[in-house]
Amino acid sequence: MKRREFFRKSAGAGIAAGAALSLGGYTKLWASAPEAEAIDMVAVLGGEPDAMFDKGISALGGITNFVKKGQSVVIKPNMAWDRTPEVAANTNPVLIERIVEHCIRAGADKVYVFDHTTHNWVKAYKNSGIEKLAKRAGARIVPADTEKYYHEVEIPGAKVLKKTKIHELILESDVFINVPVLKHHSSTKMTASLKNLMGNVWDRRWWHSNNLHQCIADYALHEKKPTLNVIDCYRVMMRNGPQGTSVKDAVNMKAQILSVDMVAADTAASKMLKKEPQQVDYLPLASEMGIGRMDLENINIHRISM
Repeated sequence: MKRREFFRKSAGAGIAAGAALSLGGYTKLWASAPEAEAIDMVAVLGGEPDAMFDKGISALGGITNFVKKGQSVVIKPNMAWDRTPEVAANTNPVLIERIVEHCIRAGADKVYVFDHTTHNWVKAYKNSGIEKLAKRAGARIVPADTEKYYHEVEIPGAKVLKKTKIHELILESDVFINVPVLKHHSSTKMTASLKNLMGNVWDRRWWHSNNLHQCIADYALHEKKPTLNVIDCYRVMMRNGPQGTSVKDAVNMKAQILSVDMVAADTAASKMLKKEPQQVDYLPLASEMGIGRMDLENINIHRISM
């Protein structure tokens, strides 16, 4: 499926049908709306992470629209933190396992999983639960803890982040699947698809001291964009992000958002955190730079309620 096919206008608006939740914009996000032919985004509500991905990827035509036989695939979750899945600091491991399984079935030659962690990478990989389940599904778990894995690239059109060092797997793999967890973030208000890309680079500290929001938007200009974004909204950290303090910081939402468009996906996800998209500074910046769309009312969102 060509990327441009995801960006056709339609009369569809809203996200999912028939949900009766009351978390600010969350209920409105899942409001019912008519469907159109082309799909810009899929939003799934009410299932387990693996089952929701099965439904969501099927609505996009199946994983073979993104992964071809013999290709190398890199899956980039958020597993930066030495936290168990219940805290919701990292991407749900069951979701990562299922995505790996789909890629293997599609005939991928190699499937890699990595993240440039904030906590000790060995502990973060293990205690997130991702290492075990990704390996069980057939993925190769690789480290990202030393500078030798990163290569400097230029980012044409960037306003602040004009060059950076990116992990070699992002640069070399045929397919890049971005799988963030949705959560509160103390510096940027939220983290999802765009923010998760910080785990691709070596020097993230520079971003924090040089206009973080603009750097997030600038990085998304790099030519190696995600082939697909899958936002894990199964269990969502509502406060004390990005690492959380306890399981009490998170709530069960049992949702998932899939899209080629990072900006559109994050715009939808922001409402689940009771944020207006314009409050998340890097979203309007990225939209203005042509990276993606914030006008959800003008794109077709396919809604699945399980």
